[in-house]
Amino acid sequence: MEDINDSICIKSAETDDELCGRGYVHCTSWQEAYRGIVNDRYLDTMTVEATTARARNFPENTLVAKDKDKVVGFAVYGPSRDEDLKDAGEVVAIYVLSEYYNKKVGYRLMNEAVSRLKEYNTIFVWVFEKNERAINFYHKYGFEFDGCKKEWNLCTPVSIVRMIMKRE
Repeated sequence: MEDINDSICIKSAETDDELCGRGYVHCTSWQEAYRGIVNDRYLDTMTVEATTARARNFPENTLVAKDKDKVVGFAVYGPSRDEDLKDAGEVVAIYVLSEYYNKKVGYRLMNEAVSRLKEYNTIFVWVFEKNERAINFYHKYGFEFDGCKKEWNLCTPVSIVRMIMKRE
């Protein structure tokens, strides 16, 4: 049997099909991962068309994980958008379809994003406060909470918390 890591390729998104795949993964992974964290009304109104339009409007610094021709995950990275961490890199998004959980796809996406942020000694992510799966993933990778918290209104308030990783 083929090891999943032999069939997964991590690369920069370069084609419209890859950006469409990012849109599909974005919508689907939110609906899979955030039930019970984000209001169902918000999740139910998400569409692949809207997330694909966003992917096409913001294609920069996008990595995709592909299983043969299918996009199964993506990550977006770049310089910090936070005023209090101006000299840091940010992993803006990292999502993987649930059928690819526990197959190191997220880990490989994170490795590539972090490697492309090599000029920064500090890297951070924002995560839903109640998203234990993601928080555990980030902890294992070396991220720790820094005490910053924000509220988003996604039909109802939901808290996000910041996690940072410092390089030696």
